[in-house]
Amino acid sequence: MSHLVAIILGFVEGATEFIPVSSTGHLIIVRQIFGENNLGGLAFDAILQMATTFSLIAYFWKDIFGLIVTFLNLISKRSLYQSERTKLYAIVLGTIPAVIFGILLETYMDTVFRNVQLVAITLILGSILFWFAEKFGKGDKILSIGRGVMIGFFQCLALIPGISRSGATISGGLLLGLEKDEAVRFSFLLSIPVLLGAGLKKLFEVRSEIFTTDFGSALLLGSIVAFVVGLLSINFLVKYLRNHSLKVFIWYRIALAFIILIAVGF
Repeated sequence: MSHLVAIILGFVEGATEFIPVSSTGHLIIVRQIFGENNLGGLAFDAILQMATTFSLIAYFWKDIFGLIVTFLNLISKRSLYQSERTKLYAIVLGTIPAVIFGILLETYMDTVFRNVQLVAITLILGSILFWFAEKFGKGDKILSIGRGVMIGFFQCLALIPGISRSGATISGGLLLGLEKDEAVRFSFLLSIPVLLGAGLKKLFEVRSEIFTTDFGSALLLGSIVAFVVGLLSINFLVKYLRNHSLKVFIWYRIALAFIILIAVGF
């Protein structure tokens, strides 16, 4: 892989990981364009996702620090606010479904799912989900452990390229009655364990390749770009969704899906 392609992939990952347009879907499309859509792509992409996870940790470090303090207080049996305990349990338990389904579907994720036609179809299906969430989400409930687990199942949808992790979990939060700000923040916090775990797992699997000159330097460049651009995209989405709906992303996804279908002659 050339350094230019690695930088482009890093930019695409950083720009789309947290925007509800599907980073995996975009990476597959870009790889198809450059002829880099190989079986090892999932490992490279997972490490780029880990880089954007670090940008997520940097952006929400106060929330993460609060969760760590809550955990320490919990094991030391100190008094806790119910909301703090609920958020911690919701994230821990909400992560489990994605871990289980990720392990079960890993083989398909690296082969069958890396298909541009599938990406086009799931871009449309994801858009339908976003539309339902915007239309029927009432914002009249608060986060609970049960709702956190249910949002975790929505996160499983992101294992299929084209759905979007942030889009699926935000939509899940809205459909379960959370206010948009709370749904967005919980979506980001919930994604950290899965993204970090997937990145570390793939990093271990390709550890020997990383020390080769071409792969290692390309990966480093792509990761730096993904981190910086990811930080900017998080800031954009958090501020944008305070006063806007998901509509612009819905139309973008539908337009991209039809462009893909026309291009591949589906």
